[in-house]
Amino acid sequence: MFAKNYYTLVAGFREYTLDADRKGFDPAAIRDEVLEQLTKADRREAELLYGYYDCENLAAQRAGRTAHSALGNLTAEEIASELRNPARLPEELAAVVRAYADPEGEDAERIDTTVRFETALFGAYYARCARSRSRFLRDWSDFDRTLRNLTAAVTARALGRPVEEATVGGGEIVGQLRRSSASDFGLRGELPWLDTLLTAVGEEQNLLEKEHRIDLVRWNEAEELSAFDYFDLDAVIAYLVRINIVARWSALDPARGRALFERLMAGLDGKDLINIQ
Repeated sequence: MFAKNYYTLVAGFREYTLDADRKGFDPAAIRDEVLEQLTKADRREAELLYGYYDCENLAAQRAGRTAHSALGNLTAEEIASELRNPARLPEELAAVVRAYADPEGEDAERIDTTVRFETALFGAYYARCARSRSRFLRDWSDFDRTLRNLTAAVTARALGRPVEEATVGGGEIVGQLRRSSASDFGLRGELPWLDTLLTAVGEEQNLLEKEHRIDLVRWNEAEELSAFDYFDLDAVIAYLVRINIVARWSALDPARGRALFERLMAGLDGKDLINIQ
């Protein structure tokens, strides 16, 4: 349980609109407005959700790429500063940055720098989320890592690449992905969404449709994990997860973005969910 409930904030979620030209939907502004209304401790936990985009931005900038997600906590200039001297990143991520910057340093003694920078960075990110005060964020990050690992494992297998190089972190499921030669990695029955994911990744040839199916798995899981959360921090973070999915699709496919947003609003109003599948 959290010490604070956000009745006014959660009630205000319904007020956002998604215009046909997307000018009325600004996910970064929504994030900032929501975070400003949280307690200092709760804000730190909610910012962890956006730490994923910071990791993407750190990896991109370190590799010399110009791509930058505006959903991260840090600007491009701040990312550059963190790569030189990490001061704002969670300590787990900062240690990875320092270890790769100085392979002879103290941090490199406890971090495996033989793996790709991205692999170590995202591994540290998910490990930090696993210690979050937010039950939803712990469960969500565990699900998200598993989904991404499965997607990467299927793709690596199809391309004839080692699965162990494509997966992040450890644990029983990651071990199974690396050991198993079965089409379902021996995980059928353990993950209710496995068949949907395998079909999307392995059989769908249309890239946009493939991504849409995978994001529907994410959406449904976010709803399920937050089914009994109403006004606490878990409810707030669950809402932000779905806002991020809407943001992705309002950019990739405006019609699907609007449909997802309408589904989100219907759920907040307690109406029947709109069937967008």
